[in-house]
Amino acid sequence: GNTAYAISLAVAEAASSTHNIPLFHHLSGSEEVVLPLPLGNVLGGGMHTGKGTPDIQEYLVLPVGCESFLEAFMVNVKVHSRVGILLEKKVSGFTGGRGDEGAWAPPMGNEDALELVVEASEWVSSETGIKVRVGLDVAATTLWNSISKHYMYIREGKSRSPWEQVDYILGLIKKFRLFYVEDPLNEGDFEGFTELTRKAGDCLICGDDLFVTNMHRLNMGVKLGAANALIIKPNQVGTISKTQQTVKLAKSAGFIPVASHRSGETLDSHLAHLAIGFSCPMIKAGVIGGERIAKLNELIRI
Repeated sequence: GNTAYAISLAVAEAASSTHNIPLFHHLSGSEEVVLPLPLGNVLGGGMHTGKGTPDIQEYLVLPVGCESFLEAFMVNVKVHSRVGILLEKKVSGFTGGRGDEGAWAPPMGNEDALELVVEASEWVSSETGIKVRVGLDVAATTLWNSISKHYMYIREGKSRSPWEQVDYILGLIKKFRLFYVEDPLNEGDFEGFTELTRKAGDCLICGDDLFVTNMHRLNMGVKLGAANALIIKPNQVGTISKTQQTVKLAKSAGFIPVASHRSGETLDSHLAHLAIGFSCPMIKAGVIGGERIAKLNELIRI
């Protein structure tokens, strides 16, 4: 998959350089440039961190109503910084640890962490005049026990059945006014995703492990109404053209495509061009760390 992706990207680069145009222009076929909003990971747990951190994998923020991409990026940096300040004040024994995407990794419970991120977001919203929305990447497949058929929340010491998990996520959406929840259920639970999407109101229910940028899995989701957004990771599917086909299908079905980095990353900045070239309204690329900022800096340059 990575070999196919590298070759596909090299061909796309060769084509754009032959025509002396940016890669995003070559991919979109248009000179219009619409930059995505940055979806930033400011606090994390789960598989991205060590023991004692939240079960939920990512606590995400999105600034709304900025005048430029740079302004939006800096708002996310302010939230990340404010979360760090609040953790120092409120969490005894916190030593400033961060996960593999640069998000803070404190020893605290799931809802305590969410309350802290909401508090930091509201503080930055008040200071900057920019509305900051809060979301989650639950990465529920990592919590799923295939033997007991329950979601195991080790930090909380709780287990939840599939339908209890749906109710739990709906409760978080309502209580914290979440705008986005990624992978709230196990990667095979199309039925649960359908039920959750139907009840979640205007909150985006996003599939990553559910769809893996795959047209056939997305087709199943479209037919069932399972989710209304999807993560776009080109090396999940292998080529730029297959990625573009998946994005086109998503848009035709009214799904929101979110261009996304991977947990293990490099300094490569092509994701910025893919996000613009495919007209993705959001890009998930972290907040701090050189391999994350490489994508964000490229968007600033563009």
